[in-house]
Amino acid sequence: MRRFFSLIPVMFFLLAAIGIMNVTKAQDEMAAVEIYNAKGQTVALKDVIEALDNYDVVFVGELHNDRAAHAVELEVLQGAFARYGVEGVVKSQSRPMALSLEMFERDVQHLLDEYLAGMILERQFLAGSRPWNNYQTDYRPLVEFARGQKLPVLAANAPDRYVNRVSRLGREALKELPTPAKTWIAPLPYGEASAAYSEKFRAVMGGMPAAAPGGAAGGHSSPHGALHLLDAQALRDATMAYSIAEHLKRQPRALVIHVNGNFHSEGRLGTPEQLLALRPGTRLLVVSVVGGEAPTKIDAETLRQLGDFVVYKKRNVNRSF
Repeated sequence: MRRFFSLIPVMFFLLAAIGIMNVTKAQDEMAAVEIYNAKGQTVALKDVIEALDNYDVVFVGELHNDRAAHAVELEVLQGAFARYGVEGVVKSQSRPMALSLEMFERDVQHLLDEYLAGMILERQFLAGSRPWNNYQTDYRPLVEFARGQKLPVLAANAPDRYVNRVSRLGREALKELPTPAKTWIAPLPYGEASAAYSEKFRAVMGGMPAAAPGGAAGGHSSPHGALHLLDAQALRDATMAYSIAEHLKRQPRALVIHVNGNFHSEGRLGTPEQLLALRPGTRLLVVSVVGGEAPTKIDAETLRQLGDFVVYKKRNVNRSF
């Protein structure tokens, strides 16, 4: 027993050292980015935080394996809480906050709630919630900050099995789901992808023919293969938008910080479009983290097509995977 207690100071020292290393790493990653507003002006992260005064939802579009993007997300979440929390610097504008994540699916919301409330252990939460492979390094800091500050976290995405069903069989196949399962996706019929989003999706997919020999287009042989893939993508967008809209219905004054892959929100297409269709008048801000360094000449029109704020790299940062 005496030996155990003698180890306690060592354990605390190691935990403190790890915490200092993580802070240093985050600071290093933040130093590797530069942020532009839609006018092409260089801004600081505090400018992004202050801009949130006028918005209900901020979309932070990331590259999933980009540590700098994850550092930006955490800084936005922490900075917003410091500003709008009950003890924040703008007490007259204190407002409830929520973190919303593409990385968890709606059918595990109860597990996420139980963990945030301290009802179950982290290992039990992770065993049942299907976390992404890079959860520990990239998303756990967000969830743990929310947990420490008692902020709700939304498991916003559609379950992958239903997205896959749409990609194979089309959106009409969702009608056959049992009633309880339909509560885990956006209400049917969910929104169609806009023309601009459809064009962008097909461009990214390399033109994506409707069908290819042997079903190569999207891995299935349906003549409507391309449409099915687009509808599957739209199901994710619509479901994330629905999750956010439902939270704002419960807490109309809330500030929701939603993290997703940048394709879902770039240029206010995808999930922001679906949210506006579900909840017209929602005030949206889009922060897009792009993969490379800023071009030599900053084109304001290009920036506007990416987001209200665009994050570029000053130098390469290690990838998560």
